[in-house]
Amino acid sequence: MNDRDEGVAARREQQLSLLRGLRLLAALGYTEGIAGHITVRDPILPDHYWVNPFGMDFGAITIDHLQLLGPDGDIALGGGRLNPSVHPLHGELHRARPDRASFVHSHSMYGKTWSALGRTLDPITQDACAIYRRHGVYRNFRGLISEVEEGKEIAAAYGDNIGLILVNHGFLAGGGSVAEAVWWFVVMERCAQSQLMAEAIGAPLLIAEEVARATGDILASREYAEIQFDNLYRSFHVPAAPLDAVDVAEVVDT
Repeated sequence: MNDRDEGVAARREQQLSLLRGLRLLAALGYTEGIAGHITVRDPILPDHYWVNPFGMDFGAITIDHLQLLGPDGDIALGGGRLNPSVHPLHGELHRARPDRASFVHSHSMYGKTWSALGRTLDPITQDACAIYRRHGVYRNFRGLISEVEEGKEIAAAYGDNIGLILVNHGFLAGGGSVAEAVWWFVVMERCAQSQLMAEAIGAPLLIAEEVARATGDILASREYAEIQFDNLYRSFHVPAAPLDAVDVAEVVDT
């Protein structure tokens, strides 16, 4: 296989991984109307990234619906409507963190509810240790994300974390693959659910700082995240994404 063929194959796999991530979020009920997006960096054009189109249900999207965005935010490949928040947010995240292949944002129920509290999630369970001191808080909510400057602020708040709480908005997660990014989003959502339930009853007991850190150091690995994504995906019997109309080699030489 030559370099061009390898690039085309890698692009197809990235597209499929994006579809798997979208379909899992749909199966989990982590979507809210037309809000939310997953992006993944293109392996052929690393300053481009793939994203789901605006207005389509996550579970209905197929490869031929995906959009490839360039560094200026224009659609290089694909059709349909573009979510106006994608370029200001994900474009800046991808520029700021070239080591992160994928970012996930959706208006999931517990994520947006917890975001209204304006604080990080606590290490109240073993699972929560995986994100302890690995997620931040962005407090400057000013409506729909439409300005590049706000995207830069969010990227700075994200920093070297795996997740970010956008106050009065919802959760954002990133990773070295779609599977890793989606898994961290799932972990944040479930930890928010757990802590909201616990605090509705009383004051949760916190795991000791040194224990929480040591446990998180073990759990917060890309390998574990991807294994758990795959297991969760299979457990929901999410249908396989069809290979449809897009010729992924079309912009190889762009």
